[in-house]
Amino acid sequence: MKKLLAIALLASGLMISSHEANAQTEDKSKKPSPPAKAEGKIASGATITIDYSQPSLKGRTPGKDVEPMEGKVWRTGANDATVFETDKELMVGNAKLPAGKYGLFTIYNGDDVTVIFNKTWKQWGAFKYMEADDALRIKAKASTISPAAEKLLFTVGANTVSFVWGNKKVEFPVK
Repeated sequence: MKKLLAIALLASGLMISSHEANAQTEDKSKKPSPPAKAEGKIASGATITIDYSQPSLKGRTPGKDVEPMEGKVWRTGANDATVFETDKELMVGNAKLPAGKYGLFTIYNGDDVTVIFNKTWKQWGAFKYMEADDALRIKAKASTISPAAEKLLFTVGANTVSFVWGNKKVEFPVK
């Protein structure tokens, strides 16, 4: 009986270890919204890296059929929260953002967009987002683009960071 119990405990321990190993080695590129990265050195010499997952429209409209963004905090991507990282202090808009990693979130109110840099960068979506952890909030404007962008795409320029999805483009200054 003791041998049977020992074998059962060993087998369940192996199954748990195997499950944890599979979860840690999961290939994120196989997800419906694959991982993407935007990286660039801006004019001030800081390097900005944005790790995100790219949602696709697939015939849907943001704010209507997918991602109810209007007036709500959005992870500005899919899956895990989008991670904005800078290796040096930045001026984002007219405010300082210390070097580090941040969860990047947005709130749309028509064409007025609040861009949020949150201290809690490692989280799933925006489900546990807490405003008290915001390091910085800035105001930006969304402009209409054509043709619409099927996948979310971030770009780091010399003095700006921008992202496009659907028929909207949001851009904010960095230096």
